[in-house]
Amino acid sequence: MKKAVAVVAVAVGGALLMGAGNPEDAKLLEEARKYFQPLPKVAESKDNPVTPEKVKLGKMLYYEPRLSKSGLISCNTCHNLATYGVDNLPTSVGHRWQIGPRNAPTTLNAALHVAQFWDGRAKDVEEQAKGPILNPIEMAMDSPEEVVKRLSSIPEYVKLFKEAFPGEKNPLNYDNVAKAIAAFERTLMTPSRFDRFLKGDLNALTKKEKEGLKTFIEVGCASCHNGPALGGKMFTRFGIVEAYWNATREYVTLEKPTMPMDVGKFAVTHKEEDLYVFKVPSLRNITRTYPYFHDGSVWNLEDAIQVMAKVQLGKELTKDQVDKIMAFLKALEGEVPKEALELPVLPPSTPKTPRPVR
Repeated sequence: MKKAVAVVAVAVGGALLMGAGNPEDAKLLEEARKYFQPLPKVAESKDNPVTPEKVKLGKMLYYEPRLSKSGLISCNTCHNLATYGVDNLPTSVGHRWQIGPRNAPTTLNAALHVAQFWDGRAKDVEEQAKGPILNPIEMAMDSPEEVVKRLSSIPEYVKLFKEAFPGEKNPLNYDNVAKAIAAFERTLMTPSRFDRFLKGDLNALTKKEKEGLKTFIEVGCASCHNGPALGGKMFTRFGIVEAYWNATREYVTLEKPTMPMDVGKFAVTHKEEDLYVFKVPSLRNITRTYPYFHDGSVWNLEDAIQVMAKVQLGKELTKDQVDKIMAFLKALEGEVPKEALELPVLPPSTPKTPRPVR
């Protein structure tokens, strides 16, 4: 009998430790689970299974500047993992100092998104990885064949492609370059204290963070920013209630006197209903991935929250509401996988390796 009582006591104590004694917190968790899910360990793909060999090769290629025409730019240049998968610039600097038209989204947790790029023109990270390498204002390689020629001139890469794609007759090809990079990106998950909360640890968030989560749901933010990445699952018009351009007018500066009017997904589909439609960004690590929006026009997260409330929800939030939401968003800041941050040692070029063009 005493043993049974002791077991019950331990179970009750464990429940209290997890915060189960607070009915309001339990109710909030129940509500949160309607909108959000914990991050997976890996964003698996049936078409591109994630293997250690692919991830090893993909990590090297992610950091490989020889995938660019100049030999200077890598994926990590614009999607710097040390700064949470972004370059913290309004729009990125590419080949010969050209400036890109849109803000570089983070690669962290991006493999969970319904599509890639702000306008969704790539269906997944495998397709996305092919784009910047050949884009004339980004990495500017002339052709897929030129990429393969460079990598094929380096014996270690030839070996690593054979290991990553066993059984293939010609494993070193452009599709497999993208698959390897994507496999690495599929491991870039950044769980935070919010994931512990979703799994049942009601003490994982502070009182203010819980109030922020409640406010985030109540004012309507979770209607678009939901799922495991708190975004990335849908497209919507930027400026449902009020034109985005009006709401961000005060952020125009002398250094940036004009703001180009980005038509969004319309540029891809040419459908009128896609005018000013963009993919909803993820809010994971949002406190680190400034500046905000597709044009990088807003640097302060509190300002970005107010802009979103105004143009998407038609609401003017109080300072208290913004403060609470900010506290919750801070709790979404996770850890970049340690192994991803460790710089790989890249193999040397050979006399057969085509020289960079600058």
